[in-house]
Amino acid sequence: MSLSSLYIKEGRAINKAKGSLLVAESIPGIELSEIIDVQLGNGEVKRGQAIDIGKEAIIIQVFGGVSEVDLIDCKIRCKGETLKLPVSIDMMGRFFNGMGESIDGGPPIIPYDYLEINGEPMNPAARQPPSEFIETGISAIDGLNALVRGQKLPIFSGAGLPHNKIAAQIIRQATVKGEEERFALVFAAVGISYDEASFFMKDLENTGALERTVAFINTASDPVIERISTPRLALTAADYLAWEQGMDVLVILTDMTNYCEALRELSSMREEIPSRRGYPGYMYTDLATIYERAGRIMGKEGSITILPILTMPNDDITHPIPDLTGYITEGQIVLSRNLERKGIYLPIDVFLSLSRMMKEGIGPGKTREDHNNVFMQSYAAYSEGCNLREISTIIGAESLGERDKVYLSFADEFEKRFVSQGEFEKRRVEETLDIAWDLFSMLPEKELRLISEKFIDKYLPRGKSSSS
Repeated sequence: MSLSSLYIKEGRAINKAKGSLLVAESIPGIELSEIIDVQLGNGEVKRGQAIDIGKEAIIIQVFGGVSEVDLIDCKIRCKGETLKLPVSIDMMGRFFNGMGESIDGGPPIIPYDYLEINGEPMNPAARQPPSEFIETGISAIDGLNALVRGQKLPIFSGAGLPHNKIAAQIIRQATVKGEEERFALVFAAVGISYDEASFFMKDLENTGALERTVAFINTASDPVIERISTPRLALTAADYLAWEQGMDVLVILTDMTNYCEALRELSSMREEIPSRRGYPGYMYTDLATIYERAGRIMGKEGSITILPILTMPNDDITHPIPDLTGYITEGQIVLSRNLERKGIYLPIDVFLSLSRMMKEGIGPGKTREDHNNVFMQSYAAYSEGCNLREISTIIGAESLGERDKVYLSFADEFEKRFVSQGEFEKRRVEETLDIAWDLFSMLPEKELRLISEKFIDKYLPRGKSSSS
């Protein structure tokens, strides 16, 4: 007979209850994250998880929370296992909650296996560097901040900016060129409102993207502990699709700020000493356990690419959440409130955005031979135009020289034609590069200093560019 059963027969009770946390006497042999059945005084049984283990006591987080706890009659039983997700290829096209339970009214999933949601450590020596280009159909990403297979590239947004629309657009449009049939999406919504949940569910169903997507939806009214488990459930599904089914998987996590707020709430409940702005000191490590599940493994065909989305409190990029995320990930895509006010969609701030893996995923055989040159020239010309725009607000545009006026016009057209595009407009990377070349034709040819002459001869629309 197990020690857990002995404790129940002896009538051991909970020592303390605080919100959805229960403190009980420690049980020998119990493991961290072990699943525990909590029997309340009225006979109701709720599932919980051991989130802290000490010599004297254990802390149990109850899924769904508890409104009333009878400290005398409440008992616990350890299950001897951690939270696992039943996985199967039949998960494609289905919606699940933050506990991995189906919420779409469909038939139960017949599991191929049960996987631990915290994942298996990836051997660093077995990792392959990201190298293949993922086409999102969005020019400001594909052209200037390319997403590469196996990368982790976050989107930094602000309250009220259209990050949800961007997430939905990427879900609809993203693909690995030449391997469309092996491409899958895993979407996890963490702590979102009912309206947002409804938007994502309807968009997936109406656009046909659902058939290649596994979706996990956690709303703001769901228990806090489910916000902690939702990203891990999503990545466990991605693990199965990537490493067992050999698929290239793009995981979109939104909103990771809600995840970090849940971490802070649980830390406060546990009366831990807070770190920066009240967040727990281990938040960096905790986020790393999520983001570092991205990558490629030698000898395996699949890959996991992670695109987390987070809203920066008060648009502060130095806030602990975006700050720590930036340390772990390989760049960031930052949304601009100024561009959004101009009516530009997608309002991606070109200068604050960066993809450190971009050069690994572009060029001949991946995108196009001129991609790197176009990338550098676009940045240079747009930067020149933006600087002149600031100067013109002081001295007036009429005081600028002819060359400066050309660059000023280039910056305006670059935002209107390259950065801006329709919500349902999917651009192939070749189209994105062609738009850039068309914009380059506004400039004198001698100004295209960052582009090889052979590419100018091949791609620059003749008859538009001035040679002077």
